[in-house]
Parts: sequence; C-alpha cells; structure tokens
Amino acid sequence: MEKIKVANGIYWVEVPEADMYILCGCPADAVKHLMKRGLIIPKSKDGISYESGPNAILLSDVSIQNSSFSNLAEFPVLQMLYRQGMIIPQHPNNTGNKPILIGTSYQIAAQSQYIYRGNFGLTSVKEIKDTGIPEAIAKEMLRIKRRFAFNKISKTEDILDFCIVDQKAVEIRNGVFIKRKELNIYEFKYNGEAVEVNLNLASHEDFEPTTQLGFHKIKREYFSVIHIGEGDGWDANRPCMSSIITFQGKIYLIDTGPHILHSLTALGISVNEIEGIFHTHGHDDHFAGLTSLVRSDHLIKYFAPAVVRASVVKKLAALMSISEERFKRLFEIHTLHFNRWNNIDGLEVKPIYSPHPVEDAFLIFRTYWEGGYKTYAHLSDITSMGVLQKYLIDDKESNEISKKIFNNLNKNYFYPTDIKKIDIGGGMIHGRALDFVKDKSSKIILSHTSRSLSIAEKEIGSNATFGMEDVLITAHQDYCMRSAYRYLRAYFPLAPDHDLAMLLNCPVQELNVGLILLKKGVINTHVYLIITGGVEYIDAKTKTRNVLSAGSIIGEDAVLSGEAPQRTCRAMSYIKVLTIPCELYKVFLNRNFMSEDIKRIFENKLFLQNTWLFGEMVSSVILNSIAKLMRLKVIKKGEELTSARTPTIYMLKTGEVQVFFEDKQVDTLTSGGFFGEESIFLKQANLFTASAAKDSSVYVILGDILQFKPIIEWKLLETFEKRLRTFGTQLEKSI
Repeated sequence: MEKIKVANGIYWVEVPEADMYILCGCPADAVKHLMKRGLIIPKSKDGISYESGPNAILLSDVSIQNSSFSNLAEFPVLQMLYRQGMIIPQHPNNTGNKPILIGTSYQIAAQSQYIYRGNFGLTSVKEIKDTGIPEAIAKEMLRIKRRFAFNKISKTEDILDFCIVDQKAVEIRNGVFIKRKELNIYEFKYNGEAVEVNLNLASHEDFEPTTQLGFHKIKREYFSVIHIGEGDGWDANRPCMSSIITFQGKIYLIDTGPHILHSLTALGISVNEIEGIFHTHGHDDHFAGLTSLVRSDHLIKYFAPAVVRASVVKKLAALMSISEERFKRLFEIHTLHFNRWNNIDGLEVKPIYSPHPVEDAFLIFRTYWEGGYKTYAHLSDITSMGVLQKYLIDDKESNEISKKIFNNLNKNYFYPTDIKKIDIGGGMIHGRALDFVKDKSSKIILSHTSRSLSIAEKEIGSNATFGMEDVLITAHQDYCMRSAYRYLRAYFPLAPDHDLAMLLNCPVQELNVGLILLKKGVINTHVYLIITGGVEYIDAKTKTRNVLSAGSIIGEDAVLSGEAPQRTCRAMSYIKVLTIPCELYKVFLNRNFMSEDIKRIFENKLFLQNTWLFGEMVSSVILNSIAKLMRLKVIKKGEELTSARTPTIYMLKTGEVQVFFEDKQVDTLTSGGFFGEESIFLKQANLFTASAAKDSSVYVILGDILQFKPIIEWKLLETFEKRLRTFGTQLEKSI
C-alpha cells in the first residue's frame, strides 16, 4: 500500500495488487491536482487513447470545510467514466467494474443526488414547467436533454457502486478494507498493511488551487470585460471559463468556477465588492465557486433564467442536504427572461436558451453610448452547429419547436458584437471555432479548452490571458471615492455630511501586495478604510488568520483604547485605502458619539473580529450592528445553557463550555466558540445542550440580526453539520 498527500484535504491511496486506486477527498479541482502530481497520465492500448486515474473516491464526512465544498465528485466521476473509459462500450478499461463512492450513508446519499442533478439538471416535464416554461416547449427541452444522455437519464446507482462506511470495517473490493476511526479519519487495510488518512483541514488551511495567477491591478471602468478564465474542467494551468463585467464601477461575475476567490484576490477584489453573478448553468466548472460568493456579508445578486436557477438550486440543495428555499437566504434572486433585453440598472442582458445536458443559457450584454450600443457576448457551453443540426433538425422526433430553437441559436450565435467569447471545447456538448469563421464581431476570444489552438483556430479568434481587460466604455470618474463615501455613510449613518467630507479629504493610497499596514504590538498613527481588495488579519502565536474585506476600518485600537493592535494586518493583493490620521479620526468620533457607548461597541467589535464566526469578510458596518445589540451573560460552573425559544447564538467570552448531543460530548468551547446554531436553521431548541465546565461568560446574539448575512449563516451551517457528523448522527429534515 502507498499513501501520497496530493494537496490540503486530498490524498492518494493505491494497492496495485488489488487494482485499487483511491482518491481520498474530492474538493474542487481534485482531478487537476492528480494531473499535476502525475497520478493521472495519458495512456494508450489497442490503438485507443485514454487516461489513468482513480477507480474509487473516499468522501469527506462533512460537506463543507473552512467555508468551501469538501465533496465535489462530479468531475472525478466523469474522469473515471469517460476519460478512463470505464463506461464506454468496447473500451479496454470497461471491465464491468463500476467506479466506487466510499463514505458515510449521509454523504453517499447527498453525492448520489448531486451527481444526478449535475449530469441531468431538471429531469421531468413538471420540473421544467414549474419554472414557467410552456408544456410543449418543456417536453421538447426534455427530449433534447435525453439526446445528450444517449436517450437514457440514468440514476447514479446505475453507473457507480457505493461502499457505505458508518461503524464497522467494510471491504471495498479485492480484499481492501476501510474503517472510520473518527470524524474524517479513515484507516485502509490490505494483507496486514495499514495506512491512515486524515481529511480534516486545519483552521488556517484552505483547499488549494492548481494555478499561480500573480497579482494584477485593474480599474473599475464604465463598461469593460476582465478575462479571468479560459480553461475548462480539465485544464490544470488556467481557471475555468469565466469573465468579470465592470459597469459604472460595479463588479459582476459571469459564472463562478473552482477557486474563484483565488482569482478575485489576484485582481485586488474582495467578495464584498461583488454586485452580482450572471449564471449560465450548473456544471461544477461554472458552479463550484458559489461557496466563495456566500463568503460575503450581504446578499449578492443572482441573475439567471428561472429554469437555470431551478437546476442550480436543486443541485446545491442535494449537495448540502438543505432545503431549496434556503437559497433565497444566500443570494438576492433576480429572474432573467429568455430572448429579451433585461435591464439591470442600465446594463442590458439577453439570455438565449442553449441545448446542453443541463439547463443552460448564453448571454449577450449591451449598454448605450455615443455612436450606439457597446456589446459583449459570453457563449459558454454552447453546442456546435453540426450537433445542433443532428439533434434539432435531422432527428426523427424533432418538431417545429426544435426548428425554432435552431433558428434562434443560428441568429444569436453569430450576432455581431464588439467582443465575443466562445466555448470551443468540441465534442458532443461544446462549441467549435470553425463555426465562427464568418462571424462579423470586432473581436472573438476562443475559450473553454485545455489544449493549444490550431493554426486554423488562430485565424478565427484571439487568446486572453488572466487579468486582461477589454474596455468598451472608459470611466471618467473615480468610483473608488463613491465606494468610500458609501462605506463611511453606512458605518456612521447619523454623522453630518460635512464631517464625512473631512474624512473623505484624507489621501487615498494604493498599496502593494504583502505590505504591512498594522503590526502587532506597535501603535499605529493612522486608521485605514479598505476601499478595494482585502487584508489578512493574522496572529502567528494563535495560528489564526482572518480576511478583512472592502468596507472594513482597521487601526481603531489606537484611537479608542490607546492600545497597539492585537494582530498584524497585511495586504493580500493590491489594495486601495483611505488613510485617516488617528488625531483626525478621534476628533470625528468625539463630535458624533458618546464616548462610553462607542467604547463598549468597539470592545464588542474587536472581540467579534477575533473570532472565526465573525472575523472573515464581515465588514465594519455589519460588525458594528451586531456589537451594538449583543449582551453579556454570566453562567456558573455546572449551569446548563439551553437554547432560547427564539433563534439565538451564544458566543463564549471567558471560561469553558461543553456541547452535547444526547449524552455524547461533541465540542468544547473556548473563547470565541459558539452554541445554538440549530435554532437558526431548525427553529427549534435543545437539539444540542451545553453546560459550563467552569465559571464562564457568554455573549447573547439574537438570530434576527444575523439574517441575510451569508458568510455567517454558512459558517453556522458548517459547524452544525460537523457536530452532527461527529458520531455519524443523521438528521432527516432538510435545513
């Protein structure tokens, strides 16, 4: 037996004698990590080219770790089935053995439904009709979908074997056994040998990307396109196909692939700066970054046609075992209508239905300027004209609806635009560059592939590199100052404009990557308002690292308490900050606040900022609102702390509290730990109980003030699931 650590949270265990090659942990880009490590390589047999790779996947016990998806088996399963050939008829690797999913019964059930939705999206006429699609069109959309699935929508158990590991050791295959020892800790045994795998991330660790992007400076233009992904789900060197649109200084994403937060950081954009996402479809290379957008302190706007949104929501709900209604607590929903210009605060977007294995739409954007409309088309996951002809026109079951769909696609594929980005991935479900030889668009960018362009393709379109920006309309105003005013106004809602103007007259500085703004133990002379980008808030002694986003104010310690910062703050990317002298900031506060009140709020805010739950991507505005309302409660040793009747979080300030499920201890809380998260999700008390192991004090935080703060709810959900899974606890009701 051999064990290899591939990346954080990913291991490889192989037993060649038993023909077992196990991918342990499958967060985003697990397949790309295996490629990078040489554990997936090209091979050839009997004149057939294929890849090596795993034949089994061990799932994490928990769906999310450190706010990111732990189990994204969609692409590893596709790699086994199609790139290795385990499902392809007459392929040398199709031996009759199915790929194996290994894990707890809870995670196997969740992954089974997630893979099913990832492969097929909506799978009945009713599901499609429920999104507002007329019945006749819904029937035809389902027929087309079945064509992509070779006329059969298969259940996950038809293509995969399951190995459920709950309490006892079980045999995976060919004498290889596995046993679950603790949460996310597994032992493999074969012929007297044993290896142990620990899939838990440390508190300071994240799942790693395979790409090195460097750092870039971008400008918030009036209307521009920033290219942030030109690869596909198999390209280990480039992010997946995606773009950013800047419009009137606002930032919009088109799709959200794996490690999108890594890409945003490289561009000096914090997730709190994202206005919205336009979503084309729910395959993982366009979907996996949704957790990054949830790491925001406000509801990011979600734009998609209703049928696309329904497909995405069902997949996310299956993956997380949450109710579909919870999606509305994570994003602000905006429905786009097919084949019409939808006006988004002056930016118009037209989605076009695109036949695909799951519900899909490509997008055309425009806004009016001198001389007419400026336009950008994003043709992600389109299908080549040859395949469309075969499926929509030549197919015996095709009808007038399919012909209308074909004609609409033919018209909109080649609609002339200023910039057009095209999926040229090829095969049965992706586009083909040669279809666009006669396209009259001013600039064509070829995307969504992991290979080099051919000579013929280079004559048709251009390449884009990460961070490249195409400016359609130049900005002649400073959007950063507009943001600075908005942040200060939200932070100080009662302050008069002339006092805010005093602060806004301070210099805006653009600071380099890695620059230390505040050093632990050294009193600062300035307070900083982060306008763009993010900073790390770190302490090597406690091994803690939080991320402060745009809209956060740092350095208030010196003004309010006269003390030096408790942690070091350093720039994660190129950032812009409003640099306010401490003397000026103190005068401003004395004019506008009662000193005792602001001191209490500041102390509460400082405490929150040093916790895992509130320390990441929660702006100063949100922290202030919580700090004002939280109240301290003292509990004696042995005293039981029960959940309130209304949704309430208890956060430990001093002492020690133990958390129990039934009679089993599932957690021990120290300062910054919390209890009561089930009251937020289930609206019920006493699923968990807690008691003070020593005299303690806790902050009482009412659930109402945490509503619609996605990063906070997401972390509460992560903790809730981890506590439930510690002893394999099942909870049937979706949260």
